[in-house]
Parts: sequence; C-alpha cells; structure tokens
Amino acid sequence: MALNSNKLDEAQTTELAEVFHLMGDVSRLKIILCCLNEPVSVGVIAKKLGFSGSLVSHHLRLLRAARLIRSERKGKYVYCVVADEHIRCVLQDMVDHVSETGENIEDL
Repeated sequence: MALNSNKLDEAQTTELAEVFHLMGDVSRLKIILCCLNEPVSVGVIAKKLGFSGSLVSHHLRLLRAARLIRSERKGKYVYCVVADEHIRCVLQDMVDHVSETGENIEDL
C-alpha cells in the first residue's frame, strides 16, 4: 500500500512529527507499550517499569494530549490503554520489525 503524503496539510504534518517525537522518548515508549493490549492502572505501570507515580503521570498527561493514550477512572484508580487501533497497529508493526532477525542498525 502506497503512502499518500499529499493527504496531510502542514498542521497535520507537524502534529505527526510531534507524535513521533513523543514516542521517541524511551520512558514514554515503555509506558505506551505497557498499555498496548489492555488497560493498566497508573500504579501498576509505575511498579512494572520502576518509575515514580509522578513521572508516569507527567508522561501520561503528554500522551493523552497527543491522543496516544486514553484513560478511565474506576473508583480510586485510573486505567490507561492505547487510544485506538491505529496506534496499536503502528506500534505492533514496529515491535515486530525490530524483533525480526537480520541486519541491526548498528551493522549498517
């Protein structure tokens, strides 16, 4: 499938670059991957990744603003999950790509 880059206007192109910039941060990417397949509470994300709750909350604020993560409060807990199937597919494809055997970027 060919990519139609003419489909995006200048503002959308800038937004796309900002999304990739957000996902380029290792901590934020770990948080997104942690929420890839099911809703996970903020406390569990922090514990699983070894981050403080305030750091996770800070990153989640940015990820929610970019529509990469959505959250839902259930009682006293907030659960976060990847916002939609588009984000899930892009990330799953990239996880599959870097997991393939073959040339590593360091080998080039």
